[in-house]
Amino acid sequence: MPTSTRSSAYQPAVLHGIDWDTYTRLLRAFDARHRFRLTYDRGTLEIMSPRWDHERPAYLLGRFVDVLTEELDLPCEPGRTVTLRRRRKQRGLEPDNCYWIGSADRITGKKKLDLRVDPPPDLAIEVDVTKTSVDRMSVYAALRIPEVWRLTAGKVTFHVLKAGVYHIRSKSVCFPGLSSARVTAFINQLGSVGTPVIVRQFRAWVREHLVKRPTEK
Repeated sequence: MPTSTRSSAYQPAVLHGIDWDTYTRLLRAFDARHRFRLTYDRGTLEIMSPRWDHERPAYLLGRFVDVLTEELDLPCEPGRTVTLRRRRKQRGLEPDNCYWIGSADRITGKKKLDLRVDPPPDLAIEVDVTKTSVDRMSVYAALRIPEVWRLTAGKVTFHVLKAGVYHIRSKSVCFPGLSSARVTAFINQLGSVGTPVIVRQFRAWVREHLVKRPTEK
């Protein structure tokens, strides 16, 4: 019989003993209620309602990806908070943002995502502001997400998957030359500087430091 862990206003609800079919039915039930996100890990289901201090940095990190793909002229198919799940792995979640970049051409035009045949996103964004009972990074690893940007306690870290395990790297694989320290510096301006200002500053930095200019003849 499923059991539950009581949650406070700031902590997610956790249900234990949930089978895959029940998880799937709950996904459909919550489909129209986008304020809730579900994480499933081999029988444990966590239901979370995102907070204000979660949504702002998640949005800003997503805008950074928009700027990078635009300025570097890279293909990009955004998945936002689409549910990523694999029955065989008995795991599923909704990232804070996700993107197909190197594999964008393989999902362009698709009406439905099926990770049994479609590639996982090349990049996911994970903002941690509450204590959770499910190790979401292990779920990302099981789903084979190559790179995760994780924001915890005001610090952004880049996690790159190798042999099924995430390793923290100082530079992004999706965007060579971009450091986690640089992204952290920009994200930590939130609260003192408006989001549009930060995005403009980030775009200017990308143009100066990452965009290759044609050599003069």
